[in-house]
Amino acid sequence: MRITYRAHSARNLITGVATALAAALLLAACGFHLRGSTGEANLPFATISLGFAPTSPLGTELRRYIRGSGGTKVVADPKTADAVLEVLAETREKVVSSLNNQGQVRAFTLIYRFRFRVKDGKGKELLAPTDIVITRSQTFNETQVLAKEEEEVLLYREMQSDLVQQIMRRLAAIKPG
Repeated sequence: MRITYRAHSARNLITGVATALAAALLLAACGFHLRGSTGEANLPFATISLGFAPTSPLGTELRRYIRGSGGTKVVADPKTADAVLEVLAETREKVVSSLNNQGQVRAFTLIYRFRFRVKDGKGKELLAPTDIVITRSQTFNETQVLAKEEEEVLLYREMQSDLVQQIMRRLAAIKPG
């Protein structure tokens, strides 16, 4: 009986690996690329300065993404940069969006707002003040408070990654001149 179980497990393992390999080959064959790996995020600047606080998670992720995309170098001194991203506002909000019959919260809307502009090293505006607002809905259950707190953290992290993608697209669309 035990030998049969091991043989069955080995067969399942081989089948699973073969399925995963086939899926990867199909995705590669159809031209699928991971987000950011197609070269679309190449920025039209040789250097950029980011006006985030050193401890900003959004700034850290954007800095990492720019460095990973190739051609553009992130510099600390705005005067030596071809482009300067100025952070005008960054806020996170949690708004009650639904109540039950007893007045208890049943759902929240999470809102991530980011406002920025881009100038060149001499102060000429390359991109007017721009707002990006990202929202996500989150259900709530008072019996699962810890799980919902973890879900909120994950949702904000996902929103931050989405925000980085949107910032990169806006930066890539700038025509310096």
